[in-house]
Amino acid sequence: MTTDSLTRPPRRGNAILGIEKAAGHAVMVILSLFCLFPVYWMIVTSLRPANRVFEKSIWPTAASLDNYVYALNAIPIGRMLINTLIVSAIVTVIQLLTGLLAAYAFARWRFPGDRIAHALVALTWLVPLQVVMIPNYLMVANLGLLDSVTALILPHFASALAILLLLQTMRSFPNEVLEAARMDGAGSWRTLWEVITPNLRGTIASLAILIFISTWNEYFWPLLLTRTPENSVIQIGIQMFMTSEGTLWGPLMAAATMASLPIFILYIILQRHVVSSFMKSGIR
Repeated sequence: MTTDSLTRPPRRGNAILGIEKAAGHAVMVILSLFCLFPVYWMIVTSLRPANRVFEKSIWPTAASLDNYVYALNAIPIGRMLINTLIVSAIVTVIQLLTGLLAAYAFARWRFPGDRIAHALVALTWLVPLQVVMIPNYLMVANLGLLDSVTALILPHFASALAILLLLQTMRSFPNEVLEAARMDGAGSWRTLWEVITPNLRGTIASLAILIFISTWNEYFWPLLLTRTPENSVIQIGIQMFMTSEGTLWGPLMAAATMASLPIFILYIILQRHVVSSFMKSGIR
C-alpha cells in the first residue's frame, strides 16, 4: 500500500459527506420557503382585484394596483409610516444608548447594591406591558402629551433586554484589551466608545433590529394614546380596514405590504453585521 493511498480520503466518505451537505441545504431551502410564503401571499393578495381576492392561484390572473390606491386614499399611510419610523428610530437609539451605559456600569464597576440593581433590571423584563400601561398613561396624560408622537416614545427610554444582552457581551470582552486602553490613558468614557463599542457592532446591529421591529409592531400603546390618524402609527392604520361590516382584505394586504418594506430594508442593510455576530457567538 503506497503512502498516497493512505493520505487520500476515501471516495465513499466524500460521497456521504456530499449527500449530507446537499440534504442540509435542501432542508434549509424548504424551511426558507415556508417562512417566505406568507410574505409572498400577502404581496400577491394585495395585487388581486376586489372580486378575485380569494383566488387560490399562486399568481394573480389579473394584477392591479387598485388596492394600493384605495389604501393610500382611505388613511394617511404616508404620515403614519413617517410617525412609525420616527418613533421606532428614536426608541432604538435611546434604548441602545441607555443599554450601553447601564451594561458598562454593571460590567466594569462594583458598587453597593449592584446585584440588587441587576436583579431589579432583570425582573422588569418579566413584567408585561399591560401591568404598567395604566401608570404610563396617567403619567403621559398629566404631562399633556396625549395624541402625540412624544407620548409614544416617552415610556420606552430603557430596555431590560438591551441592558442584559449587552451586559452578557461586555462580560466576555477580553480584559487585556481594557487594561491596555487604561495604560494608554483612556478613561471610562473613552474606553466605552472607542474600544468596546466598535467591537460590539454585530451585537448592536442584532439588538437594533429587535428593538426596531418590536417598536414598529407596537399596537396597544398607540391604540390607547392616539386619537387622530395623523398622530397615529401604521399598525393602527392597518386595523382600520377591519370593520364590523367586514374586512377589506385587498387594501389591508396593500397597507401591510407597505408597512413591511422598512423592516425588509433595515434587515438588508444590517444583515452582514447580524450574521457576523452569530458566527462570532458560535466560535466563542
